[in-house]
Amino acid sequence: MEYIKTDVSKPINFINGGQFITTDNSWRHMKRNHLDDLFVIIININNVLFIEQNGIEYEINPGDVFFLLPKQLHFGYKNSSLGTSYYWFHFYFPNSTEILDTYKMDQEVTNIRSNHYSPTTETNSSVLLPLHSAPENVDRIRILCKQLLDVSKASYYNNYCVNYLATSLLIEISEQTITNFNTSLHKTSTEKKIATVLEWIRIHALTNITVSMIAEQFSYNSDYLSRIFKNSTGMNLQEYIHSLKISKAKELLIRTNESIKMIAYTVGISDEKYFMKLFKKYEKITPSEFRKAYYRMPMNNE
Repeated sequence: MEYIKTDVSKPINFINGGQFITTDNSWRHMKRNHLDDLFVIIININNVLFIEQNGIEYEINPGDVFFLLPKQLHFGYKNSSLGTSYYWFHFYFPNSTEILDTYKMDQEVTNIRSNHYSPTTETNSSVLLPLHSAPENVDRIRILCKQLLDVSKASYYNNYCVNYLATSLLIEISEQTITNFNTSLHKTSTEKKIATVLEWIRIHALTNITVSMIAEQFSYNSDYLSRIFKNSTGMNLQEYIHSLKISKAKELLIRTNESIKMIAYTVGISDEKYFMKLFKKYEKITPSEFRKAYYRMPMNNE
């Protein structure tokens, strides 16, 4: 596993971006080698994308994030299915980059976690970006992608807006990477249990799951499970379930024209009024107001 490390105390230079959708079964990514310092980020949405880079073949699944590095030959080594879709963005970093292996990444994450930066004296301006990853909260990343496309097509008077938003996207990827970096060798037995619970909840988040249902699934007492979950994650178990449902609902509000009632049903909430109340509690606005904030839906096949 390799990671990109760079400083983003200044925003990246966003060049362009879009959403690509295949229109036949014989498409594969073009063969290219960016000779300058141009980076490309791909956030896959649908089906599998097959790309070879620097002699290594990658299968980029829905929800995966992948970086095409400058001065490295990359191309599609296999056809992708009809309907394969992904976001893509071209950009330049403001400072030099370094490629880290897993050992160096472990050192970086350990150092970051052990330092508590003061807002007035010290800041951490680095980002740590996996070359290929499957972020746990990809819904947050997709929403930022949609925002970035929206702003890139708008006529903002401040030309730096899109650069800062693109930088925010990379920071979000970096934060998720640091937060979820695999330190399983150092986990306690309780942390390993909670990791298993988290994965089960993530898989079943869009069903009508309850705390008692989860406790029964893992043969725990509900109060005990709620307590160790809170101690390990800092979040109430029911709040965590709600956050996953709301996150998916936000993505559906942006990406589809489905009714509020249908979206509520899709995320496992049968009562539309309860869904709207819950959404406003977490987002401070109604689902309709949230959808209106993303009225531009740009798409292209570049």
